[in-house]
Amino acid sequence: MSSPPVSLSTPLPPTWRQFYALMKPRVIQLIVFCALIGMVLAVPGVPTWAQVARAAVACLGIWLVAGAAAAFNCVVEQHIDAKMKRTAWRPTAKGELTNAQTLTFSAILCAVGSAILYVWVNPLTMWLTFGTFVGYAVIYTVVLKPLTPQNIVIGGASGAMPPVLGWAAMANTVSAEALVLFLIIFLWTPPHFWALALYRVEDYRKSGLPMLPVTHGSEFTRLHIFLYTLILFAACLMPFMLRMSGWFYLVVAVGLSIGFSGYAWALWRRYSDQLARKTFRFSLIHLSLLFAAMLVDHYLMRLW
Repeated sequence: MSSPPVSLSTPLPPTWRQFYALMKPRVIQLIVFCALIGMVLAVPGVPTWAQVARAAVACLGIWLVAGAAAAFNCVVEQHIDAKMKRTAWRPTAKGELTNAQTLTFSAILCAVGSAILYVWVNPLTMWLTFGTFVGYAVIYTVVLKPLTPQNIVIGGASGAMPPVLGWAAMANTVSAEALVLFLIIFLWTPPHFWALALYRVEDYRKSGLPMLPVTHGSEFTRLHIFLYTLILFAACLMPFMLRMSGWFYLVVAVGLSIGFSGYAWALWRRYSDQLARKTFRFSLIHLSLLFAAMLVDHYLMRLW
């Protein structure tokens, strides 16, 4: 694949900033945060200093491998990114970094992150994290995304892995509780991305990607967003039902789920780009506060 020509009319940002942008830092922050929640929930009570150190090292390894997957994604989708306003700024889309530079950067991040996880955490976490890299960078980006409008649904499995990775890092196993966390993010992903795709539909149409609003229309997509938020609502109650979390989490989860479902209902009944943006932004708030509530509740349960 060849890179687009670089414009010489404006000075380029520092090289380190270009490479850092490839890692999609805002997305990585949420990934590491969800992994950290899995780590905390896997440790009964207050963690020891050794467990804190292990969690910190695991976060670093997961951050590096996730960044590698993001950089690889930028190479594969550079021509698609160049057609979309949301992604046209990326260094690969603008031709500021070559494919060789980006692939080398991705390989180094993946190798270093995997080595850290294997040596200082455990092999299970390393293999799960590497499998997530392959799932996102290859199976989702290369195969599913350009092939089917259900790309987000199927590819959401990779995005739902962070709490499982975190749990494995601390417990060296994958339990039913970790799979519940996986399920919540898996069900959260489609309404989150479809809300974005609704108000960016023309971008996706130009890119040629078969996103649901492009292939099946706005009303069909809005209905599915609403239905997914209802299923997600039920999944968000599971930590309380399985006694992973207590009443504090339940109150927060119910409030956030009502809010998300309410936005989805309004979006279905009376669409506007502004409402789609609000729904997308609330989905980020929903997941962040939901997992933060799990974190707080984890220690409240020990106090009570």
